Amino acid sequence: MNPSIPTLAAIRFGYGLRPGEEPPGDADALLAQIEEGVAEKPRFPREGLTGRIETATRVLSVRAAEAKAARAGNPNADLRKETQRQAQRIYRQDAMGRIAQAIHSPLGFYERLATFWADHFSTSVLKSLPMRMIVPLYEAQSIRPNIGGSFSKLLQAAILHPAMLIYLDQNQSVGPDSVAGRKNSRGLNENLGRELLELHTLGAGSGYTQDDVRAASLILTGLSVDNRALEVVYRPRLAEAGPISLLGRSYEDDEGAGQDHILMLEDLAANPNTARHVSRKLARHFIADTPPEEVVQAMVDAWTKSQGNLTEVYRAMLTHPRAWSDPGQKIKQPFEFIVSGFRAFDLPEKNFAELLRDIEGEDEGPVGKAMEMAGVRAKEDAKQKAGRANALTFGALQRMGQPVWQPPSPAGFADEAGVWLSPSQLSERIAWSRMVARILGQKMEPSEFLAAALADAARPETQRIISQAPNKVHGITMVLASPEFNRR
Repeated sequence: MNPSIPTLAAIRFGYGLRPGEEPPGDADALLAQIEEGVAEKPRFPREGLTGRIETATRVLSVRAAEAKAARAGNPNADLRKETQRQAQRIYRQDAMGRIAQAIHSPLGFYERLATFWADHFSTSVLKSLPMRMIVPLYEAQSIRPNIGGSFSKLLQAAILHPAMLIYLDQNQSVGPDSVAGRKNSRGLNENLGRELLELHTLGAGSGYTQDDVRAASLILTGLSVDNRALEVVYRPRLAEAGPISLLGRSYEDDEGAGQDHILMLEDLAANPNTARHVSRKLARHFIADTPPEEVVQAMVDAWTKSQGNLTEVYRAMLTHPRAWSDPGQKIKQPFEFIVSGFRAFDLPEKNFAELLRDIEGEDEGPVGKAMEMAGVRAKEDAKQKAGRANALTFGALQRMGQPVWQPPSPAGFADEAGVWLSPSQLSERIAWSRMVARILGQKMEPSEFLAAALADAARPETQRIISQAPNKVHGITMVLASPEFNRR
């Protein structure tokens, strides 16, 4: 038996049901979330876009000064450690904001799209210490505002951001025949050129060659990052001169203003292979590991007709009958699983904010020192709270293999059942379910929780098992561990 359209809309195309929140009634309701989401200020970076740029550039300046002093024989280990602590603290605050955004936002489809595109254009906070501050800025600045417009605009915003250039070492790439290339041994870096073709646009197996990868990389030379302003800049001394041939077009920079990379991105966005690659990936993410070909084709047709208008591509997916059939085809990724779990518990925002404060209790500082003065017991209690809060959020995502903004590679996180159905993965999910049930579900009736979490998506067999649970914690654990809750 298929669940109702609103239930499936919330589970398959959002982050799950939440008590008291009306689920979307149809495709139009889902699409309406995009405009609302774009206009909404996200919960990260914590100090806003301008404030984050100021924070990040300040930390970058301090680290540069410390590195210069160290080379001169005057290292300042304390200063270096303090900047490391500051960057890590900022990352944790932003990551909790990212989790809270997904839990508390009523715009589930928009939030899922933001997650999809941030993963499609993957960057990682683990690349370097400054990236702990830059990657959250990247999602808020380049991804979220552009997921309802043209793919060309989104592509340019994602590729031409400091986070992407730093992550894929484009800021170190030099044209072999450029002014700088002829003067020193620095050479071409093909990381961004390769991922641009393979992951971001055309897709593997679309017919491009290694020569095309090199050509794209050459066209991208000259792009670098100004750490003082945290902006992408074009440095002609690093750029390879034209003409450069890519996929049958010659890029010669006729205007001499370093615009070839913009023209290349526009051409790649308009390439039919890009339409098919990205449409299939979207359908695979939302509908099934092997998406219905007729859905993919409808999305490609909408892409072509609208010249890459992403809202029209989403519309083609959401209005196709196959998008609403055969529920349970996808396994929730760990982030989806934990977010949908918290949503089912209807965790108030103030309670989630307390989790962050508990985690921050691990840090030394005024609060930590005050606890020391209050006695050892208070400090031990704080550590226990911090450990529990971490185990419910960061620690759980780490153990399940999907920590926030830490993809394993530029290809992002895996989006197929085999990766998330391993015995160790299921064991971690059951452990988290048991833990969160003990902490949040002591006073909840399992049958009521089942209705809140799954509504009419719960199978009769699951309803029977939950009704026979020996206690509340066991019953709620079984709801979270059920096949229906782990699939969408």
